[in-house]
Amino acid sequence: MTTHLTRDISKIAEALKFGQTVGIPTETVYGLAANALNEQAVASIFSIKGRPTSNPLILHFYNLEQARPYMEEFQEELYLLEQHFCPGPITFLVAKTPRVPEIITAGLPRVAIRFPSHPMLRTLLAELDFPLAAPSANKYGSVSPTQALQVKEQLNGLIPFVLDGGPCSFGLESTIVGVEGQKVVIYRLGSIPLDDISVVLGYIPEIKNQTSASPLAPGMVKFHYAPNTPLKYFDASVRAKEGVGYLFYQNIPDGFPHLQCTVLSQGGDLREVARNLYRSLIEMDAKGFQQLYIEKPEPMGIGLTLLDRLNRATAKFE
Repeated sequence: MTTHLTRDISKIAEALKFGQTVGIPTETVYGLAANALNEQAVASIFSIKGRPTSNPLILHFYNLEQARPYMEEFQEELYLLEQHFCPGPITFLVAKTPRVPEIITAGLPRVAIRFPSHPMLRTLLAELDFPLAAPSANKYGSVSPTQALQVKEQLNGLIPFVLDGGPCSFGLESTIVGVEGQKVVIYRLGSIPLDDISVVLGYIPEIKNQTSASPLAPGMVKFHYAPNTPLKYFDASVRAKEGVGYLFYQNIPDGFPHLQCTVLSQGGDLREVARNLYRSLIEMDAKGFQQLYIEKPEPMGIGLTLLDRLNRATAKFE
């Protein structure tokens, strides 16, 4: 089987209805999607990715009304965020109903749901009478793809189609939130920064994104988002060296060969850095370098999410 890129939403809908697993675009990263109510199809997600079944999946819906049969309640605290950020890159961890298969939640009492904003995916979700289970469309632990061709390069022959929706507009996974004791908690930092959520809530939510072998939500494992090439943080002691690649946020320092470097944002905009990070890591990974270095972001705004992803990516090589 060869994996084909397509822009035919109806073809993707038919494949999903027949129990196939396909690549889909979202505003965050590309997803590996299956009918969430077809347990055999969902099981194929885990086998294709090599993902442990102890790591729960996110359900994707067109809107909140479509999701209501799958959750016991949607707390008032979450409505504020849903009204402000949805459709968009935020995921809600809520108490599930028996309609949600155990394989989706790894047997946990809560299910992760979100309402994506990518226009092609929204058209697809509107055509379906079931939600989509969809983690990132890559091999487990590796860098998430943000372009359709990157999905094909990683999963060619394992899935029939990738819906080509162009480059992802955010480039980092969704922020995952839930409620504990009447207060919102962040389980995964994501494309909506902590600062933005705090403004809407009127307080700074607690971050509970500690690594775990049995995570409460996706993205909480220690080693994740990593290229195959060893990745370390760049600092003032690092010197240019043959066979080594460098990722800089804005400017290439003097003495570093441009052919060994990539710039993530010409203007130094961390939003642009976030959008380009995974794509650039995948591209640099393919160049055969022995080592990669990347600047460490300041833990402010979206930089806090970048720091989380890069800490997990570099942890693999410590």
